[in-house]
Amino acid sequence: MRSDPAGDSGNEAIMDPSIIEFIGEKCMISIIPNFSNEPLHLIYGPVGPFRAGFPVFVPLWMATHLRKQQKCRIVPPEWMDMDILEEIKEEEKRSKFFTKMPCEHYMVVAQLVMSTAPDDVPRCEELRTVIKDIFDIRESKLRTSIDAFIKGEGTYAKLDNLTLLEIHSVRPILPYSLDHIARYQRTATASQRDTSMLSASMAGSSSGPNSNSLFSQ
Repeated sequence: MRSDPAGDSGNEAIMDPSIIEFIGEKCMISIIPNFSNEPLHLIYGPVGPFRAGFPVFVPLWMATHLRKQQKCRIVPPEWMDMDILEEIKEEEKRSKFFTKMPCEHYMVVAQLVMSTAPDDVPRCEELRTVIKDIFDIRESKLRTSIDAFIKGEGTYAKLDNLTLLEIHSVRPILPYSLDHIARYQRTATASQRDTSMLSASMAGSSSGPNSNSLFSQ
């Protein structure tokens, strides 16, 4: 029986990677079918009609299913292009902020397309490498941002343009980080309160009638 990843980690807030993949599989992608069929009526709307040799947009999960059955060819998204991805990679390296990615689920889409239909993707291995480089750069930048957030005792970190997969890749360390900040703030508050009470007590003692009695004898 498959164990629950969230339960194993002790933190139900951590999303199972399979759920992230499931969400990404709903992305629409173009295929060129080698068959003809009337529209398919799915829960969230119709898909098709299918005409042999003519491109049609379908959910990614359907595209991979049909491709495995050799019933279509997958048309890679426009952003799965070496020039575009190299430009994104360089921008990601130059900027301290996160670049807006051309697809919210770029890692899921790229991985499924390239693993299911490598022959349909020009320069597939090169694309695989540059996409992995982009993900690694962004993940390193994300961890650096969180570390700076903790050390700077900030109240928020600028994490715009992160994808769902990237956010959840660091979720396991966030509870510890936030707990660390909370403990520090509680300690600082308690220390400040104790200092204030001590100062008030000493001020009260020094103003009393016998405050110098030890030295007046």
